[in-house]
Amino acid sequence: MIYRSKAPLRIGLAGGGTDVSPYSDIHGGAILNATIDMYAHASIVPRNDGKIVLNAMDRREHITLDATAKLPINGELDLLKGVYNRVIKDYNHNAPLSFELNTYVDAPPGSGLGSSSTLVVAILGAFAEWMKLPLGEYDIAHLAWDIERVDLDFAGGKQDQYAATFGGYNFMEFLADDKVIVNPLRIRTTYLNELSNNILLYYTGTSRLSSTIIEAQSSNVSGKKEKSIEAMHKLKEQAFMMKEAILKGDLHRIGDLLDFGWKFKKQTASGVTNPVIDEIYESALRAGATGGKISGAGGGGFMMFYCPGVSRYAVIDVLKSFGGETHNIQFGKTGVSSWKSE
Repeated sequence: MIYRSKAPLRIGLAGGGTDVSPYSDIHGGAILNATIDMYAHASIVPRNDGKIVLNAMDRREHITLDATAKLPINGELDLLKGVYNRVIKDYNHNAPLSFELNTYVDAPPGSGLGSSSTLVVAILGAFAEWMKLPLGEYDIAHLAWDIERVDLDFAGGKQDQYAATFGGYNFMEFLADDKVIVNPLRIRTTYLNELSNNILLYYTGTSRLSSTIIEAQSSNVSGKKEKSIEAMHKLKEQAFMMKEAILKGDLHRIGDLLDFGWKFKKQTASGVTNPVIDEIYESALRAGATGGKISGAGGGGFMMFYCPGVSRYAVIDVLKSFGGETHNIQFGKTGVSSWKSE
């Protein structure tokens, strides 16, 4: 028997960064995001030889270990090990399991689409299917966050785990004491079709280490640096404005709102942008895009542009000169899903 799971990656439309502590704990954060037709995949095949085999197929990383209650966190496939360690501790009375775990993500690490957190959610989904764990959506999302941020001490926010678990188009609120409220949005199909047509993803060809930027943002808030905190306030304001524009179908505002957010995103910490990213952004705007942003913390990975009318074709032509890849998107309505196969 094979136990499978997949969870969708996401694009952040507004409010990015306000889900990161300590800002969200002190001021409350708000983010609007949507999942897309790119996924993190996980498959578990039980074994009976006392071994654990971990395969990150997309990264071509493979390790075989003795089945113990706690695997060493040492830089080798730590995300996979971290999920296993927590599942064994919380749900299997510290009794080890023997299995093969295969993972694959449709986007590269450091893409800015939440790939690491989405992979954690997918692996949890596979374990939940295998072990019949009684986990609801909020349970899975919070557990995934706890594994990454507490057990593994990886820097980051909270939106990725909840987007991957719930799926669809969500306005999320992040409050003190790790409280998260997910508000699914009912958006007209015609608006979604137009958004999908007008949003263009561009992969810069370089990944980035988001933790460095996120740690700088957190430090700026902790250090009460007014410029950075005020920029975060503006990003939270952007999330409310973006929600209203999409729900009302005022799609002509999307580009301007993205541009509004991009200006303030760059003020939250150094490293969000660089001369190459700035040149790509300005070139896309000259070609007809009305706004855009870097996806995720910044520094590389995917960029997103809003291209109304037929401007996407001119923008695609311009972006070709920078050597990256353009991608069309389709929105997905479902979050993590799990099943078994004989």
